[in-house]
Amino acid sequence: MAGRSLQQEQIDRAAELIKSARFVIALTGAGVSVASGIPDFRSPGGLWSRHDPEKVASIRALQKDPAVVWTFLLDAYRMMRAAEPNAAHIAFAQLEQGGFLQAVITQNIDGLHQRAGSGRVVEFHGNCSEYYCMECFVPFDREKIEGSELPVRCPSCDGVIRPDLVFFGESIPSEAYREAFLLAEEADLVIVAGTSGEVVPASLIPPLVQDAGGKIIEINYGPSAYESRSDVLLKGQVEQVLPLIVQKLV
Repeated sequence: MAGRSLQQEQIDRAAELIKSARFVIALTGAGVSVASGIPDFRSPGGLWSRHDPEKVASIRALQKDPAVVWTFLLDAYRMMRAAEPNAAHIAFAQLEQGGFLQAVITQNIDGLHQRAGSGRVVEFHGNCSEYYCMECFVPFDREKIEGSELPVRCPSCDGVIRPDLVFFGESIPSEAYREAFLLAEEADLVIVAGTSGEVVPASLIPPLVQDAGGKIIEINYGPSAYESRSDVLLKGQVEQVLPLIVQKLV
């Protein structure tokens, strides 16, 4: 009972911080999409338990053995296409629509924040929705992926088609990087949800907000790099906890 009471106090405090903040952003990771049927890549059952990321998700592998990489991409593509937004994605959209959240910075590539109704989403690691040719850069219709021979190739120049996501060994797109850190400089509150804070440079965003005098609300099921410095720490599944906060605001 005491545990539930403490959790409720933290939920109340989180709602108050959001209500009183001037500019709120969210940083989301894989934990937000688990309930949609997309396992955390690093957890048992996740894609990294079935694939070596260096062999299937690095730019070097894409250049050296694109067929192997595309076997992996097709696996990920089908998983994400079948997924639907869950209560966490919907709650973030409700916060934005209610005027309590200015933007979502996500490390996810599944597009579920947008499908749930979030308007301003910075895709820090790109997405699995847009595709283009590595040689001539012509866009490729993602609906043509299914049924194509692997690797998927450009009908114009026979170059390898790739998704507009960040492979291991690639830099964060400059536009996404710039927008994310400008938002962080403006923010006085960041909601960290479903991310352990292990991947740089996205992991630098919450400390940047806090070091400038802002607050951190963290919602995570597992351990994270932010636990010792979060102003409000809520342990639990994002899709269960965040809607409880939103109920107090919208």
